[in-house]
Amino acid sequence: MTIERITTAEVAPDELALESTVRPRRLDELAGQDRVKENLAILIDAAQHRSEPVDHILLYGPPGLGKTTLANIVAAEMGAQIRTTSGPAIERAGDLAAVLTSLGKGDVLFIDEIHRLSHVVEEILYPAMEDYALDVVLGKGPGARTVRLQIEHVTVIGATTRVGSITGPLRDRFGVTYRLDYYTHADLERILGRSAEILGIALTDDAAALVARRSRGTPRIANRLLKRVRDYAQVRGGGDGGVTQALAADALGLLEIDDRGLDAMDRQLLRAMAEHHSGGPVGLATMAATVSEPVETIEDVVEPYLMQIGLLARTSRGRQLTPGGWEHLGLKPASSASAQPGLFDG
Repeated sequence: MTIERITTAEVAPDELALESTVRPRRLDELAGQDRVKENLAILIDAAQHRSEPVDHILLYGPPGLGKTTLANIVAAEMGAQIRTTSGPAIERAGDLAAVLTSLGKGDVLFIDEIHRLSHVVEEILYPAMEDYALDVVLGKGPGARTVRLQIEHVTVIGATTRVGSITGPLRDRFGVTYRLDYYTHADLERILGRSAEILGIALTDDAAALVARRSRGTPRIANRLLKRVRDYAQVRGGGDGGVTQALAADALGLLEIDDRGLDAMDRQLLRAMAEHHSGGPVGLATMAATVSEPVETIEDVVEPYLMQIGLLARTSRGRQLTPGGWEHLGLKPASSASAQPGLFDG
């Protein structure tokens, strides 16, 4: 997959090395997500005191907020091995059975995009999570019989951007469920400072603050922008590679990322809603067609941030520009829209 939008929170294969390099390894290294960290610390500490594996965990929220990072941290804090897979990668029940039987006691199985597990595979996962057993069918037809095989007591950590798409029976088998929220500017500044130190980038505090404000509350985007402003500073900044606020502003301006982290596609979407649909309400499919993106991309990646900062509202009749959305475009509202305060307002 090729990243076409620098502000997308999806990860590209060539970014995996960067993510691995700057990824926090322990809870105390992770900036932000304080509520989730506190709950996880209690969960892990209690499990260690009982000498038991930690309970099954479901993590959900927009992409790029650290679900994979948290899964790795849980395994590290428990001194366990982690096996990472994804819902689409487990095509057959036998694939899941092979993974589960290879794990030792207390090990972690991390399933990304768990909402995309097939029904057949999900049925195998139920007894594995609840009874630490696999129900294997031997034979076919009238002579078929089911044999239950015990597996080690393992921890399943599921991650999803669409928690509503997970079936009730699967969701109920997770002991704890945590939502990951967008990061504050202060948290992103700490993340950028840590990443810059690891990567050997001379990043000034005011440059870190500027990049943080345009990172859409998402660490993955912040680290990607850090690399781009570093490149710009090396070429246009006189050769020392240091990133100042002025150089960061010039670099992000060249990338067409505005003061609130919106890129050309975001502005195109908002402007199309204003000019062609009088600000809405507009159906999701119409919005997707407007910018030639899949519906899933609009729903999971684009609109959550626009809603979070109060530029877009979701109503019973569709999506609608808020007064803040009209103001961001520099246009006069065609009709009144309900304002939604954003996380970063004020």
